[in-house]
Amino acid sequence: MGKALADQFEICAKTFAEADAALGESLSDLIFNGPADRLTLTEHTQPAILTMSVAVWRLLEWRGLAPSFVAGHSLGEYSAHVAAGTLSFQDAVRLVRNRGRYMQEAVPVGQGAMAAILGLDEAGVIRACEEAAQGEVVSPANLNAPGQIVIAGNAAAVARAGERAKALGAKRAIPLQVSAPFHCALMKPAEDRLAPELRAAHAHDPRVPVVANVDAEPKRSAQASIDALITQVSSPVRWENVVQRLASEGVTRYVEVGPGKVLTGLARKIAPGATLLNVEGPDDLPALEALFSAA
Repeated sequence: MGKALADQFEICAKTFAEADAALGESLSDLIFNGPADRLTLTEHTQPAILTMSVAVWRLLEWRGLAPSFVAGHSLGEYSAHVAAGTLSFQDAVRLVRNRGRYMQEAVPVGQGAMAAILGLDEAGVIRACEEAAQGEVVSPANLNAPGQIVIAGNAAAVARAGERAKALGAKRAIPLQVSAPFHCALMKPAEDRLAPELRAAHAHDPRVPVVANVDAEPKRSAQASIDALITQVSSPVRWENVVQRLASEGVTRYVEVGPGKVLTGLARKIAPGATLLNVEGPDDLPALEALFSAA
């Protein structure tokens, strides 16, 4: 992941080197070469994805791309704030390493779970969670797109909620392979540990609005941005609302920056008719340049 970018573009190579210096270890070697089982530990995954995303973003900025808004899904909100100038990349990469560590340590492995509920609306998913909780934690964690909501909480409660959701009309309940139950009340200890570090970071007012996960509102000040990042840890990611807000602000072209095409697929469902592109490597650049040269 990312090696072709680093090999071809000095600005990307410098980004990976900057991450290594900030963390005091060779994150770039792990990103480029694995091993996968170490890379998928969330304390490594989070700074790796951030670094990859910022490397791509810096390349696009160097080539003249200037966004009107930025947004990111969960961890991606940190990438968005680096792009907007709210946080320095060095601070962000250290923060997300600790974020991953604190999230992992908040719930012992095996005690938490997440599951994707397909084909049931938010009200139905909330009802399934409430009826299945039995004194444990289970709640919507990622409201990703119409008919696609991820739940998180105690493992047994998530399993019960998945069955209840199917009884209420969900098409499927798919257990997810995750290392912790993100974006639910079980993450409050992680939020409490991360909050003072976020408040101590040297934050600036974002250059362009950052539409936040927690409330789908554009953040235009440093304090509002940090507050949203803190609350985000144990709150649901309202991605469907984020894209709807961007659309309501007149956004018609979306560029997904970094590894994968998941957000492009979600945005296609939320904002039909929008122009969508993802950029994760050199091969994706011609399509991006063709889009913006034609606009």
